[in-house]
Amino acid sequence: MKKIEQHQIFGGQQQVWEHFAQTLQCKMKVAVYLPPIIENQALGVIYWLSGLTCTEQNFITKSGFQRYAAEHQVIIVAPDTSPRGENVPDNDAYDIGQGAGFYLNATQSPWQTNYQMYDYILEELPSLIETYFPTNGKRAIMGHSMGGHGALVLALRNPEYYKSVSAFSPILSPSIVPWGKKAFTDYLGENHKEWQKYDANMLIMQGFKVNNIKIDQGLDDEFLATQLRTDDFIETCHIANQPVDIRFHRGYDHSYYFIASFIGEHIAYHAKQLK
Repeated sequence: MKKIEQHQIFGGQQQVWEHFAQTLQCKMKVAVYLPPIIENQALGVIYWLSGLTCTEQNFITKSGFQRYAAEHQVIIVAPDTSPRGENVPDNDAYDIGQGAGFYLNATQSPWQTNYQMYDYILEELPSLIETYFPTNGKRAIMGHSMGGHGALVLALRNPEYYKSVSAFSPILSPSIVPWGKKAFTDYLGENHKEWQKYDANMLIMQGFKVNNIKIDQGLDDEFLATQLRTDDFIETCHIANQPVDIRFHRGYDHSYYFIASFIGEHIAYHAKQLK
């Protein structure tokens, strides 16, 4: 772990670290916010997963989350969205390759060596964070769009790992929408049983559950009808008796302006679960 960036903000430290990820076979950057810490205090960690085209920088520079992380005394970790580097496969399209890891374990060539984001987020990254930072071992997870998809899938499949989960504008049924179908075909091939492992709607249909799911969704989101399928997810949760708190907001779109408007409520929600 090598620290490559640090800024003081709201009494805490916004840091960016670089390390070689064994899971991904490349160097990765990860942003870590440390609130003002009382000596010998161990804190819970919230993991933030960003969406398509993002890096670790988008969330830390655009959302204003640091004010709330300092207030609630939580560490927030924001990794990059995919493996990167000259030797890492890529594609000219914005929604496949670098910047579009989809938080899954790829099985197809040329992606399978590096694109193991599911294992990286679940195992390798928390191991590093809990080694190098003053954590109490408790985790929560949240994300936006592609990152919301990743957060929900990781939490549903590993409820023992995460105290809580939330999302902004998540891709809820990737198996049946253009973004997901394109990525899953490239990364996972034509075996649709593999696709179901990374589809929150399908996981709930199959009986996977968490204590609660918190989602905020803008009604002026240009991707709501074609890519996100929120209404389908509400119906699935109702049928499966999966508790879900989905709030719709008139006038809000898919951008970080939306995230910045409600991120404080999400951090307060997770902080309560972590304590």
